[in-house]
Amino acid sequence: MPTVPPSTRPAWWPHFNSTLRSTAVTARLGLVLGIAIGACFLTGLLSYFQYQAWEWLPPPASPVWGYRVTQGVHVATGMAAIPLVLVKLWSVYPNNFRWPPFRSVKRVVERITLALLVSATLVQLFTGFFNVLNWYPFRWDFVSVHYRLAYIVVGSLLLHVAVKLPDIVYGLQTKVAEGDVLTEIPWNENPESHSIAGPLPPPVTPGLSRRGVLTAAGAGIGVVVVTSVGQTLTPLEPIGLLAVREPSKGPQGVPVNRTAEEANVIGAASAPDWTLTIMGPKPYALSLAEIEEMAVHGARFPISCVEGWSANADWRGLRLLEIVERAGGTADSQIRVRSLEAAGFFNKTVIFGPQLSHALLATHLNGERLSVDHGYPLRLIAPNRAGAFNTKWLATIEFIS
Repeated sequence: MPTVPPSTRPAWWPHFNSTLRSTAVTARLGLVLGIAIGACFLTGLLSYFQYQAWEWLPPPASPVWGYRVTQGVHVATGMAAIPLVLVKLWSVYPNNFRWPPFRSVKRVVERITLALLVSATLVQLFTGFFNVLNWYPFRWDFVSVHYRLAYIVVGSLLLHVAVKLPDIVYGLQTKVAEGDVLTEIPWNENPESHSIAGPLPPPVTPGLSRRGVLTAAGAGIGVVVVTSVGQTLTPLEPIGLLAVREPSKGPQGVPVNRTAEEANVIGAASAPDWTLTIMGPKPYALSLAEIEEMAVHGARFPISCVEGWSANADWRGLRLLEIVERAGGTADSQIRVRSLEAAGFFNKTVIFGPQLSHALLATHLNGERLSVDHGYPLRLIAPNRAGAFNTKWLATIEFIS
Protein backbone atom coordinates (compact mmCIF):
# COMPACT_ATOMS: atom_id res chain seq x y z
CA MET A 1 0.00 0.00 0.00
CA PRO A 2 1.22 3.53 -0.71
CA THR A 3 1.99 5.77 2.19
CA VAL A 4 -0.09 8.89 2.67
CA PRO A 5 1.70 12.15 3.49
CA PRO A 6 0.60 13.81 6.72
CA SER A 7 -2.52 15.88 6.15
CA THR A 8 -2.13 19.64 6.50
CA ARG A 9 -5.62 20.65 5.46
CA PRO A 10 -7.78 22.68 7.87
CA ALA A 11 -10.43 20.78 9.77
CA TRP A 12 -13.18 22.82 8.09
CA TRP A 13 -11.99 21.93 4.56
CA PRO A 14 -14.42 19.59 2.70
CA HIS A 15 -13.49 15.93 2.86
CA PHE A 16 -14.54 13.28 0.32
CA ASN A 17 -13.91 9.56 0.54
CA SER A 18 -16.47 7.88 -1.73
CA THR A 19 -15.07 4.66 -3.16
CA LEU A 20 -17.30 4.99 -6.22
CA ARG A 21 -15.17 7.74 -7.69
CA SER A 22 -11.95 6.79 -9.39
CA THR A 23 -9.69 7.82 -12.22
CA ALA A 24 -10.88 4.76 -14.17
CA VAL A 25 -14.53 5.81 -13.90
CA THR A 26 -13.79 9.44 -14.71
CA ALA A 27 -11.62 8.58 -17.72
CA ARG A 28 -14.32 6.40 -19.24
CA LEU A 29 -16.98 9.01 -18.70
CA GLY A 30 -14.67 11.58 -20.23
CA LEU A 31 -14.02 9.41 -23.28
CA VAL A 32 -17.73 9.03 -24.02
CA LEU A 33 -18.33 12.72 -23.37
CA GLY A 34 -15.49 13.65 -25.73
CA ILE A 35 -17.02 11.52 -28.48
CA ALA A 36 -20.44 13.13 -27.92
CA ILE A 37 -19.01 16.65 -27.99
CA GLY A 38 -16.99 15.84 -31.13
CA ALA A 39 -20.05 14.50 -32.97
CA CYS A 40 -22.14 17.45 -31.81
CA PHE A 41 -19.45 19.89 -32.95
CA LEU A 42 -19.01 18.41 -36.44
CA THR A 43 -22.73 18.14 -37.15
CA GLY A 44 -23.13 21.66 -35.76
CA LEU A 45 -20.66 22.94 -38.35
CA LEU A 46 -22.79 21.35 -41.08
CA SER A 47 -25.87 23.00 -39.61
CA TYR A 48 -24.18 26.39 -39.53
CA PHE A 49 -23.16 25.93 -43.16
CA GLN A 50 -26.88 26.01 -43.96
CA TYR A 51 -26.98 29.49 -42.43
CA GLN A 52 -23.78 30.86 -43.94
CA ALA A 53 -23.08 28.84 -47.09
CA TRP A 54 -20.07 29.92 -49.11
CA GLU A 55 -20.83 31.22 -52.62
CA TRP A 56 -18.21 28.90 -54.10
CA LEU A 57 -19.65 25.87 -52.30
CA PRO A 58 -23.46 25.84 -52.45
CA PRO A 59 -25.31 23.39 -50.20
CA PRO A 60 -26.00 20.11 -52.00
CA ALA A 61 -29.53 18.98 -52.78
CA SER A 62 -28.80 15.31 -52.14
CA PRO A 63 -29.25 13.25 -50.22
CA VAL A 64 -32.59 14.90 -49.58
CA TRP A 65 -32.47 13.60 -45.99
CA GLY A 66 -28.94 14.89 -45.32
CA TYR A 67 -29.89 17.77 -43.05
CA ARG A 68 -32.45 15.57 -41.34
CA VAL A 69 -29.72 13.14 -40.28
CA THR A 70 -26.99 15.61 -39.38
CA GLN A 71 -29.26 17.93 -37.39
CA GLY A 72 -30.95 14.96 -35.75
CA VAL A 73 -27.55 13.65 -34.63
CA HIS A 74 -26.56 17.16 -33.51
CA VAL A 75 -29.59 17.57 -31.26
CA ALA A 76 -29.51 13.96 -30.01
CA THR A 77 -25.84 14.12 -28.98
CA GLY A 78 -26.41 17.51 -27.38
CA MET A 79 -29.33 16.14 -25.36
CA ALA A 80 -27.31 13.08 -24.34
CA ALA A 81 -24.37 15.27 -23.33
CA ILE A 82 -26.40 17.14 -20.69
CA PRO A 83 -26.80 14.23 -18.23
CA LEU A 84 -23.38 12.92 -19.25
CA VAL A 85 -21.73 16.21 -18.26
CA LEU A 86 -23.55 16.17 -14.91
CA VAL A 87 -22.34 12.64 -14.16
CA LYS A 88 -18.82 13.57 -15.24
CA LEU A 89 -18.87 16.60 -12.91
CA TRP A 90 -20.06 14.38 -10.06
CA SER A 91 -17.10 12.09 -10.65
CA VAL A 92 -14.47 14.84 -10.49
CA TYR A 93 -15.75 17.72 -8.37
CA PRO A 94 -14.05 16.54 -5.12
CA ASN A 95 -10.77 16.84 -6.99
CA ASN A 96 -11.17 20.62 -6.74
CA PHE A 97 -11.03 20.47 -2.94
CA ARG A 98 -7.56 19.00 -2.58
CA TRP A 99 -5.33 20.83 -0.15
CA PRO A 100 -3.52 23.10 -0.76
CA PRO A 101 -5.70 24.44 -3.61
CA PHE A 102 -2.83 25.87 -5.72
CA ARG A 103 0.18 23.73 -5.00
CA SER A 104 1.82 24.08 -8.44
CA VAL A 105 1.68 25.90 -11.78
CA LYS A 106 0.32 22.74 -13.38
CA ARG A 107 -2.49 22.69 -10.87
CA VAL A 108 -3.38 26.32 -11.58
CA VAL A 109 -3.41 25.73 -15.34
CA GLU A 110 -5.55 22.63 -14.83
CA ARG A 111 -8.12 24.57 -12.83
CA ILE A 112 -8.25 27.43 -15.34
CA THR A 113 -8.82 25.07 -18.27
CA LEU A 114 -11.40 23.16 -16.25
CA ALA A 115 -13.31 26.33 -15.31
CA LEU A 116 -13.35 27.46 -18.95
CA LEU A 117 -14.42 24.04 -20.18
CA VAL A 118 -17.20 23.55 -17.64
CA SER A 119 -18.68 27.04 -17.95
CA ALA A 120 -18.58 27.09 -21.77
CA THR A 121 -19.99 23.57 -22.04
CA LEU A 122 -22.87 24.21 -19.64
CA VAL A 123 -23.84 27.44 -21.41
CA GLN A 124 -23.59 25.74 -24.80
CA LEU A 125 -25.67 22.71 -23.85
CA PHE A 126 -28.40 24.47 -21.93
CA THR A 127 -28.88 27.32 -24.41
CA GLY A 128 -28.98 24.68 -27.14
CA PHE A 129 -31.70 22.89 -25.19
CA PHE A 130 -33.59 26.17 -24.84
CA ASN A 131 -33.37 26.57 -28.62
CA VAL A 132 -34.92 23.11 -29.05
CA LEU A 133 -37.79 24.37 -26.88
CA ASN A 134 -38.02 27.59 -28.91
CA TRP A 135 -37.44 29.51 -25.68
CA TYR A 136 -34.89 32.33 -25.62
CA PRO A 137 -34.50 33.87 -22.15
CA PHE A 138 -31.18 35.39 -23.24
CA ARG A 139 -30.80 38.57 -25.32
CA TRP A 140 -28.02 37.56 -27.68
CA ASP A 141 -28.36 36.07 -31.16
CA PHE A 142 -28.43 32.35 -30.54
CA VAL A 143 -26.98 31.16 -33.86
CA SER A 144 -23.85 33.33 -33.88
CA VAL A 145 -23.09 32.83 -30.17
CA HIS A 146 -23.75 29.08 -30.34
CA TYR A 147 -21.40 28.78 -33.32
CA ARG A 148 -18.54 30.74 -31.75
CA LEU A 149 -18.94 29.18 -28.33
CA ALA A 150 -18.59 25.74 -29.91
CA TYR A 151 -14.97 26.56 -30.78
CA ILE A 152 -14.34 27.67 -27.20
CA VAL A 153 -15.77 24.40 -25.89
CA VAL A 154 -13.69 22.26 -28.23
CA GLY A 155 -10.55 24.34 -27.73
CA SER A 156 -10.80 24.25 -23.94
CA LEU A 157 -11.54 20.52 -24.10
CA LEU A 158 -8.38 19.85 -26.12
CA LEU A 159 -6.33 22.03 -23.77
CA HIS A 160 -7.73 20.27 -20.71
CA VAL A 161 -7.04 16.86 -22.25
CA ALA A 162 -3.45 17.91 -22.91
CA VAL A 163 -3.02 18.95 -19.27
CA LYS A 164 -4.68 15.82 -17.89
CA LEU A 165 -3.33 13.33 -20.43
CA PRO A 166 -1.26 11.27 -17.90
CA ASP A 167 -4.34 10.82 -15.70
CA ILE A 168 -6.51 9.94 -18.70
CA VAL A 169 -4.07 7.31 -19.95
CA TYR A 170 -3.78 5.87 -16.45
CA GLY A 171 -7.54 5.77 -15.99
CA LEU A 172 -8.25 4.07 -19.31
CA GLN A 173 -5.57 1.45 -18.63
CA THR A 174 -6.94 0.69 -15.16
CA LYS A 175 -9.81 -1.72 -14.62
CA VAL A 176 -12.91 -0.02 -13.27
CA ALA A 177 -13.16 -2.35 -10.27
CA GLU A 178 -9.56 -1.76 -9.19
CA GLY A 179 -8.62 0.82 -6.62
CA ASP A 180 -6.36 3.73 -7.45
CA VAL A 181 -4.90 6.71 -5.67
CA LEU A 182 -7.97 8.83 -6.21
CA THR A 183 -10.04 6.61 -3.96
CA GLU A 184 -7.58 4.80 -1.69
CA ILE A 185 -6.17 8.16 -0.63
CA PRO A 186 -8.72 10.86 0.27
CA TRP A 187 -9.34 13.28 -2.59
CA ASN A 188 -8.09 16.28 -0.70
CA GLU A 189 -4.86 14.56 0.34
CA ASN A 190 -3.97 12.95 -2.96
CA PRO A 191 -0.52 13.57 -4.47
CA GLU A 192 -0.34 15.24 -7.87
CA SER A 193 0.41 12.13 -9.89
CA HIS A 194 -0.28 8.42 -9.81
CA SER A 195 3.38 7.53 -9.99
CA ILE A 196 3.49 6.36 -6.36
CA ALA A 197 0.80 3.74 -6.76
CA GLY A 198 -0.50 1.35 -9.34
CA PRO A 199 -3.80 -0.52 -9.27
CA LEU A 200 -4.86 -1.67 -5.81
CA PRO A 201 -7.24 -4.39 -4.67
CA PRO A 202 -10.94 -3.66 -5.30
CA PRO A 203 -12.24 -1.24 -2.64
CA VAL A 204 -15.34 -1.90 -0.61
CA THR A 205 -18.25 -0.20 -2.38
CA PRO A 206 -21.46 -0.64 -0.37
CA GLY A 207 -24.56 -0.70 -2.57
CA LEU A 208 -23.81 0.49 -6.10
CA SER A 209 -20.43 -0.47 -7.52
CA ARG A 210 -18.23 1.53 -9.87
CA ARG A 211 -19.40 -0.60 -12.76
CA GLY A 212 -22.92 0.04 -11.51
CA VAL A 213 -22.29 3.79 -11.74
CA LEU A 214 -21.23 3.47 -15.38
CA THR A 215 -24.12 1.10 -16.15
CA ALA A 216 -26.68 3.40 -14.52
CA ALA A 217 -25.26 6.44 -16.31
CA GLY A 218 -25.30 4.62 -19.65
CA ALA A 219 -28.86 3.40 -19.12
CA GLY A 220 -30.08 6.84 -18.12
CA ILE A 221 -28.45 8.54 -21.09
CA GLY A 222 -29.79 5.80 -23.37
CA VAL A 223 -33.31 6.46 -22.12
CA VAL A 224 -32.89 10.20 -22.81
CA VAL A 225 -31.76 9.49 -26.38
CA VAL A 226 -34.34 6.82 -27.20
CA THR A 227 -37.26 8.84 -25.82
CA SER A 228 -36.23 12.05 -27.62
CA VAL A 229 -34.83 10.91 -30.97
CA GLY A 230 -38.30 9.87 -32.15
CA GLN A 231 -38.78 13.42 -33.41
CA THR A 232 -36.17 12.55 -36.05
CA LEU A 233 -36.27 8.77 -36.24
CA THR A 234 -39.90 8.10 -37.16
CA PRO A 235 -40.13 4.46 -35.95
CA LEU A 236 -39.33 5.64 -32.40
CA GLU A 237 -41.98 8.39 -32.41
CA PRO A 238 -44.48 6.34 -30.33
CA ILE A 239 -42.04 6.26 -27.39
CA GLY A 240 -40.86 9.85 -27.82
CA LEU A 241 -41.82 10.90 -24.29
CA LEU A 242 -39.07 13.54 -24.22
CA ALA A 243 -39.43 14.59 -27.86
CA VAL A 244 -40.24 18.28 -28.19
CA ARG A 245 -42.21 17.67 -31.41
CA GLU A 246 -44.22 14.74 -32.71
CA PRO A 247 -43.47 14.68 -36.46
CA SER A 248 -46.83 13.18 -37.43
CA LYS A 249 -48.81 15.68 -35.34
CA GLY A 250 -49.71 19.09 -36.67
CA PRO A 251 -51.72 20.67 -39.47
CA GLN A 252 -51.68 18.42 -42.55
CA GLY A 253 -49.46 15.91 -40.74
CA VAL A 254 -46.47 18.26 -40.25
CA PRO A 255 -45.61 20.30 -37.12
CA VAL A 256 -45.61 24.09 -37.21
CA ASN A 257 -42.99 26.21 -35.47
CA ARG A 258 -44.29 29.67 -36.34
CA THR A 259 -47.95 30.26 -37.05
CA ALA A 260 -49.44 32.83 -39.41
CA GLU A 261 -50.88 34.64 -36.42
CA GLU A 262 -47.45 34.90 -34.79
CA ALA A 263 -46.03 36.21 -38.07
CA ASN A 264 -48.96 38.64 -38.41
CA VAL A 265 -49.62 37.66 -42.04
CA ILE A 266 -53.14 36.20 -41.97
CA GLY A 267 -54.71 39.23 -43.67
CA ALA A 268 -52.03 39.61 -46.34
CA ALA A 269 -51.87 35.88 -47.07
CA SER A 270 -55.64 35.65 -47.48
CA ALA A 271 -56.01 38.75 -49.67
CA PRO A 272 -57.74 37.91 -52.98
CA ASP A 273 -55.43 40.24 -54.92
CA TRP A 274 -52.21 38.54 -53.68
CA THR A 275 -49.57 38.19 -56.39
CA LEU A 276 -46.06 36.79 -56.55
CA THR A 277 -43.65 39.41 -57.90
CA ILE A 278 -40.51 38.22 -59.70
CA MET A 279 -37.87 40.96 -59.97
CA GLY A 280 -35.21 39.89 -62.47
CA PRO A 281 -33.85 40.83 -65.89
CA LYS A 282 -37.37 40.20 -67.23
CA PRO A 283 -39.65 41.07 -64.30
CA TYR A 284 -43.21 39.79 -64.15
CA ALA A 285 -45.91 38.82 -61.68
CA LEU A 286 -48.11 35.76 -61.16
CA SER A 287 -51.62 35.84 -59.79
CA LEU A 288 -52.95 33.19 -57.46
CA ALA A 289 -55.05 31.71 -60.28
CA GLU A 290 -52.01 31.45 -62.56
CA ILE A 291 -49.97 29.78 -59.85
CA GLU A 292 -52.75 27.27 -59.14
CA GLU A 293 -52.81 26.33 -62.83
CA MET A 294 -49.01 25.88 -62.99
CA ALA A 295 -48.74 23.84 -59.78
CA VAL A 296 -48.36 20.39 -61.36
CA HIS A 297 -44.94 19.23 -60.15
CA GLY A 298 -44.59 16.96 -57.14
CA ALA A 299 -41.72 15.92 -54.87
CA ARG A 300 -41.24 14.10 -51.58
CA PHE A 301 -38.91 16.10 -49.35
CA PRO A 302 -38.55 15.82 -45.58
CA ILE A 303 -38.91 19.08 -43.73
CA SER A 304 -36.21 19.27 -41.07
CA CYS A 305 -35.89 21.97 -38.46
CA VAL A 306 -32.96 23.19 -36.42
CA GLU A 307 -34.72 22.03 -33.24
CA GLY A 308 -34.03 18.45 -34.37
CA TRP A 309 -37.50 17.35 -35.49
CA SER A 310 -38.24 16.30 -39.04
CA ALA A 311 -41.12 14.81 -41.02
CA ASN A 312 -41.51 13.28 -44.45
CA ALA A 313 -43.96 15.14 -46.68
CA ASP A 314 -45.35 15.14 -50.20
CA TRP A 315 -45.31 18.53 -51.89
CA ARG A 316 -46.84 19.89 -55.09
CA GLY A 317 -46.20 23.22 -56.77
CA LEU A 318 -44.12 25.07 -59.32
CA ARG A 319 -40.46 24.44 -60.06
CA LEU A 320 -38.52 27.45 -58.84
CA LEU A 321 -35.96 27.12 -61.63
CA GLU A 322 -38.69 27.48 -64.29
CA ILE A 323 -39.85 30.71 -62.64
CA VAL A 324 -36.25 31.96 -62.53
CA GLU A 325 -35.57 31.07 -66.17
CA ARG A 326 -38.73 32.85 -67.29
CA ALA A 327 -37.37 35.99 -65.59
CA GLY A 328 -34.08 35.68 -67.50
CA GLY A 329 -32.08 33.69 -64.96
CA THR A 330 -30.32 30.33 -65.07
CA ALA A 331 -29.44 27.46 -62.74
CA ASP A 332 -26.34 29.48 -61.78
CA SER A 333 -28.41 32.43 -60.52
CA GLN A 334 -28.50 33.38 -56.86
CA ILE A 335 -32.03 34.10 -55.69
CA ARG A 336 -33.56 35.74 -52.64
CA VAL A 337 -37.15 34.99 -51.72
CA ARG A 338 -39.07 37.27 -49.37
CA SER A 339 -42.06 36.60 -47.19
CA LEU A 340 -45.17 38.63 -46.45
CA GLU A 341 -43.84 38.67 -42.88
CA ALA A 342 -42.59 42.20 -42.34
CA ALA A 343 -39.75 41.48 -39.92
CA GLY A 344 -37.72 38.68 -38.44
CA PHE A 345 -34.55 36.79 -39.26
CA PHE A 346 -36.39 34.19 -41.36
CA ASN A 347 -38.65 36.44 -43.42
CA LYS A 348 -36.25 36.00 -46.34
CA THR A 349 -33.67 33.51 -47.53
CA VAL A 350 -31.13 33.01 -50.30
CA ILE A 351 -31.08 29.89 -52.46
CA PHE A 352 -28.62 28.91 -55.18
CA GLY A 353 -26.80 25.94 -56.66
CA PRO A 354 -28.31 22.43 -56.59
CA GLN A 355 -31.01 23.40 -54.10
CA LEU A 356 -32.29 26.06 -56.52
CA SER A 357 -32.47 23.49 -59.31
CA HIS A 358 -34.55 21.09 -57.20
CA ALA A 359 -36.69 23.53 -55.22
CA LEU A 360 -40.44 23.90 -55.47
CA LEU A 361 -42.71 26.83 -54.81
CA ALA A 362 -45.23 24.67 -52.99
CA THR A 363 -48.99 25.11 -53.09
CA HIS A 364 -49.97 21.70 -51.67
CA LEU A 365 -48.82 19.58 -48.74
CA ASN A 366 -49.71 15.90 -48.41
CA GLY A 367 -52.40 16.20 -51.06
CA GLU A 368 -54.10 19.26 -49.57
CA ARG A 369 -53.90 22.96 -50.31
CA LEU A 370 -51.38 24.57 -47.94
CA SER A 371 -52.93 25.77 -44.71
CA VAL A 372 -52.12 29.34 -43.78
CA ASP A 373 -49.87 28.12 -40.95
CA HIS A 374 -47.86 26.08 -43.47
CA GLY A 375 -47.35 29.05 -45.76
CA TYR A 376 -50.51 29.66 -47.83
CA PRO A 377 -50.65 30.89 -50.53
CA LEU A 378 -47.09 29.85 -51.48
CA ARG A 379 -43.94 28.66 -49.78
CA LEU A 380 -40.44 27.55 -50.68
CA ILE A 381 -39.46 23.92 -50.15
CA ALA A 382 -36.09 22.48 -51.12
CA PRO A 383 -34.26 19.22 -50.35
CA ASN A 384 -31.51 18.93 -47.72
CA ARG A 385 -32.34 22.38 -46.38
CA ALA A 386 -33.05 23.68 -42.88
CA GLY A 387 -36.76 24.19 -42.34
CA ALA A 388 -36.27 27.80 -41.26
CA PHE A 389 -34.99 28.57 -44.76
CA ASN A 390 -37.99 27.06 -46.52
CA THR A 391 -39.65 30.45 -46.34
CA LYS A 392 -43.44 30.64 -45.96
CA TRP A 393 -46.01 33.18 -47.22
CA LEU A 394 -43.96 34.21 -50.24
CA ALA A 395 -44.37 37.69 -51.72
CA THR A 396 -41.36 38.38 -53.97
CA ILE A 397 -38.47 36.66 -55.73
CA GLU A 398 -35.36 38.78 -56.33
CA PHE A 399 -32.19 38.16 -58.32
CA ILE A 400 -28.93 38.68 -56.45
CA SER A 401 -26.76 37.54 -59.34
